[in-house]
Amino acid sequence: MVTPLVSDTSVEPTSNVTVIMPVLNEERHLAAAVTSVLSQVHDGEIEVILGLGPSSDRTNAIAKQLRDQDSRIVLVENPTGQTADALNAALQASSHPIVIRVDAHGELAPDYIRNAVLELHRTGADNVGGVMAASGVTTWEKATALAMTSPIGVGNAAYHIGGGAGPSSSVYLGCFRRSALERVGGFDSKFKRAQDWELNHRLRTTGGLVWFTPKLEVKYRPRPNVLALARQYFEYGTWRRALMRRYPETRSLRYLTAPLLVGALISATALMLAGLWVRPLLWLGLMCWAFYLISEIFAGLYISRKVAWRVKLATPLALLTMHLAWGVGFITSPRRLSRES
Repeated sequence: MVTPLVSDTSVEPTSNVTVIMPVLNEERHLAAAVTSVLSQVHDGEIEVILGLGPSSDRTNAIAKQLRDQDSRIVLVENPTGQTADALNAALQASSHPIVIRVDAHGELAPDYIRNAVLELHRTGADNVGGVMAASGVTTWEKATALAMTSPIGVGNAAYHIGGGAGPSSSVYLGCFRRSALERVGGFDSKFKRAQDWELNHRLRTTGGLVWFTPKLEVKYRPRPNVLALARQYFEYGTWRRALMRRYPETRSLRYLTAPLLVGALISATALMLAGLWVRPLLWLGLMCWAFYLISEIFAGLYISRKVAWRVKLATPLALLTMHLAWGVGFITSPRRLSRES
């Protein structure tokens, strides 16, 4: 990895910026996400390009209303609905030297773009990104946000839990030099999830620097219910396995912890079934499951110790959902995904 850490004169603090945003079924959050971009304090121009998928709610109507109210907003079609396709379509329609990815359920801090461009200029990085600041409104969202910002829930990735500035294997979303995205061919459309991990890996292996800074913060709204969260983390695990098959050097114990946990619980269940004939095995399996569930409960109560009781009670379930869904997704990830990707 190269670490230039010298001012990049091809990127100036006043450079014009394109924000690209994949959009699908985001009627609850789209207006707030776009408003947070258009309200940024930045001396250069800002354009916002929305990659519109085939939403089943009022998302596209809201997007057109926003476009009619502000000429800085551009709409492009994304018939597949896949995130990478939306990002690539928006990138192709963009015109500025700096490209910032924002998701339609996230809100930028008011000085996000200014700080991102300054950091890109200062470090000479290909991509700079910051903290995925999960924050909820409902009880479930608040519990999930606690799980998503704790090492117990998501490991030690700085873009989840914070940390000092420095080179990173990946960052949340990102502020890119357009030339860097063009160098590696943009986002890989074969990855339904993990596009950011995969792209940042290609940036680094082609000589670029990916830089994390806690100065950048994006407010993230977690999934609204347990089924949506389980689906999200199942897909995370599935596509992380596909990424590791393509790039074996990206293997990490952090990504193997949940699959190992699921494997242990499957073994405990097998012991319980065998216990129908050999009674001690039944108790051993039950003890393993009890130890796991009690551990999740205590972990959830610990990270939610400073919040209301309703959130405390939901946090262990959020942890359990994230861990088991990721692990099952990883274990069951089809090999064809790696061949296709």
